[in-house]
Amino acid sequence: RNYFVLVKGNSELNSKLRFGIIGCSGIAKKSTIPAIQNSEFAELAMIGSRSESKAEKFANEFHCEQFGTYDDVISNDSLDAVYISTPVGTHEEWAIKAANTGKHILCEKSSTTSFESAKKMISTCNDNNVRIMEGFMFKFHPQHQKVRELIDNNSIGELFSFNGSFGFPTFPDGDIRYNSKIGGGFLNDAACYPICASRMIFEQEPIGVSCTTFKDPKTGVDIKGASHMTYDNEKIASMTYSNGNFYQAKYHVWGTKGTISLKRAYSLPADFKTSVDIQYNDTTDWASTENETFEINPANHFSIMINAFCQEITGDKKSSFNFEEDLKNQARVMEAHRVSSEEKRFVSLDEIS
Repeated sequence: RNYFVLVKGNSELNSKLRFGIIGCSGIAKKSTIPAIQNSEFAELAMIGSRSESKAEKFANEFHCEQFGTYDDVISNDSLDAVYISTPVGTHEEWAIKAANTGKHILCEKSSTTSFESAKKMISTCNDNNVRIMEGFMFKFHPQHQKVRELIDNNSIGELFSFNGSFGFPTFPDGDIRYNSKIGGGFLNDAACYPICASRMIFEQEPIGVSCTTFKDPKTGVDIKGASHMTYDNEKIASMTYSNGNFYQAKYHVWGTKGTISLKRAYSLPADFKTSVDIQYNDTTDWASTENETFEINPANHFSIMINAFCQEITGDKKSSFNFEEDLKNQARVMEAHRVSSEEKRFVSLDEIS
């Protein structure tokens, strides 16, 4: 397919992808819309909200001339792509509507509330010859490239385990994350990060999952939990997540010769200088253990993600992973977590089909 078929709204070669925003969320305002505006490959063309007044307010803030409802964004034929930042439980509806009008889709994580829903979204995109990516921005931060380099260089030997934690203090009453009717809960909101990170580190999908979640008696949504994931070749991953505890956003990788640790693995401000810590030795003598820290310069992982999304679609630069396959695999693992928690048992990924 050539550029003109792939990006129907633009008429000039190498012009920017014109984005419509579906959902005036906090993350859209703080991170994603600014990343679109700062990208040499993207253009903010329209903002949509449930109410025109909120859309207008956002549009004025970001100096965007076009605004309206979600349906107005969907029906705008001049747009090439949409960024969906509505509650998780509504992603399927708007992704399918966008795909049916020929728009590419960048969808906030978690992509949706079930594996069946994810398959519907991908199928509709395939039928309409458009692309969809789940917006796990953290994967694009250079610190993970350093981790991969160290692993590939055999710096910590053969991998054995991954341990990740992500959680934060309580949100205000009424926050959409506490609304079970629209996909609320913190398995969808927080646990998805270390789950995704374990898949990224091991470069494979787990064999099965054991997951325990704890629900808030007031709202009925899960607010914290833990899981154990079994991978091939005697690899294991564990993760904990929480809403209402001290902030954590880390992961730790353990190998036969050493460990790699990130203190701030998932959500980083664009001006945040982070580090990759490695501890290793080539003997069994503890006294010979070496410690090394690699400083990672600040980077805007939202901007890097936007650029990668646009360049894959225009054909300027191929992505390091298949968008749709990654979304489907993540949704499958998330579904195994839901089933395991509900049925209080180990769930094989073979059961989720």
